[in-house]
Amino acid sequence: MAKSFPLKRAMAENKTPDSNGTSEAGSVSNEIGELEEAFRKFAVHGDTRATGRELNGKNWSKLCKDCGIIDGKNVTITDVDIVFSKVKNKSGRTITYEQFKEALQELAEKRFKEKTGEEAVQQVYKMIEGKGPVVSGITVAVDSPTVSRLTDTSKFTGSHKERFDESGKGKGKAGRVEIVDDSGYVSGYKHAGTYEQKVKGRSK
Repeated sequence: MAKSFPLKRAMAENKTPDSNGTSEAGSVSNEIGELEEAFRKFAVHGDTRATGRELNGKNWSKLCKDCGIIDGKNVTITDVDIVFSKVKNKSGRTITYEQFKEALQELAEKRFKEKTGEEAVQQVYKMIEGKGPVVSGITVAVDSPTVSRLTDTSKFTGSHKERFDESGKGKGKAGRVEIVDDSGYVSGYKHAGTYEQKVKGRSK
């Protein structure tokens, strides 16, 4: 049976309770605005046709992961999936903003067991407000001594050394395949091309 939190009743009255138990009208509108902004950012993530009014299961899970609601202990990916299935319409595949807030209340109880229902919900809201999807897949080159040592061609030996010139530039096929010199009568003769010079030297 779902619990009724004081925060939910206060929000319905367009008021938010502070630490002294008093209410302050207007400040809640900013909180809701930031929360809804985050909802819309995740709702359109990866889908150019999305309107931002409904959140699918994949992006709901991403939101919970990117915002740190999933901690692997109190809240797991399985918990997130179960709550999503619980609050969505029976035949639906997405949740509205109102259903989204219901789902957060469910997770708040699990994520912050040591807090009261109201405090837990506020804490979860703060984790999400103003946030957006984390873009992954960007590889950053890491400069480390190990990598530098392995890529320093001046320290290569054997057949690997033959594949690079003195500047470290690869020789291409010449560095991988032994090319046979068949320009003279004797293959690989080191004095090839010197005959003309010798003849001219003798005629002087």
